[in-house]
Parts: sequence; C-alpha cells; structure tokens
Amino acid sequence: MSNRNLTNSVYAEFPSCSENEALSRAIAAAFLVQADPTMEELSDIKTAVSEAVTNCIVHGYPDTIGMIKMSCRLENNVISIQITDQGVGIEDVEQARTPLFTTGGEERSGMGFTIMERFMSDLKVDSETGRGTTVTMTRILKSEDADL
Repeated sequence: MSNRNLTNSVYAEFPSCSENEALSRAIAAAFLVQADPTMEELSDIKTAVSEAVTNCIVHGYPDTIGMIKMSCRLENNVISIQITDQGVGIEDVEQARTPLFTTGGEERSGMGFTIMERFMSDLKVDSETGRGTTVTMTRILKSEDADL
C-alpha cells in the first residue's frame, strides 16, 4: 500500500553530457517509486524527463557543456519535476512548442514539447534568450482508489 499523503523532494545537478540523460531518467524513476506509480505513469514520466533533459543538451548548450538542474517534488499524488539550464534560451517559446518545429537540424523530430505535454498533466516553459530555460512538468498520479 502506498503512502499518497507524502511530501518529499530531491535535487540533482549534472553536466549536459548525453550520458546524463539516462541518469536523469533513473533519478526520476527512483524518486517516484515511493508513490507506487503504475508502470504507465513511470514510463510516461521517464520519457518526459528524457525529452526535457535532451532539449537542454541539444538546444540549451549546443556548442558547450553546461549544467542542468533537476528537482522533483512529490506532494500527495502529484509529482512536479523542474529541469533548468542556463544555456542559450528559446527565442519564441510558442513556436518551439509547435509539433515538428526544431532548431536541431534534420536529425531532430521537433516533438520534444509535444511528448512532454502528452505524458504530463501540465507543462510550463519559461525561457529568456541568453539566460536559459526552465521546464516545469506536473503529473497527477492515479489514486490508489481509482478504477483502472
């Protein structure tokens, strides 16, 4: 039986190396276990975190290694995850959130924000050119009393 009346948080900071995308997924998954998520919730959240961190690596720090900050907060049945870089920022956030739009070249799908929106309950993107981007994702977890 899970403890859905739980409040807890964790913070991590790591370089924007592609290897740390897997680390970010592992941190989110390990932290989320305390909420006894469904396999679908766990998979969705790991995917959204992966997309946010990959955006930092590819777009936030395109020509350099910078630091990525990640915080996770669990309160009752809501997980909130914030991913922040201090990279180049996003010139037009609304355009960046448009499906298939990318500044990453032909090898990029332009679906990162779309995937985050699909797998999370709420997505907020704050960015300032030359100062960086913060993505805040929230997911309401299924109640243990819910009909599945």
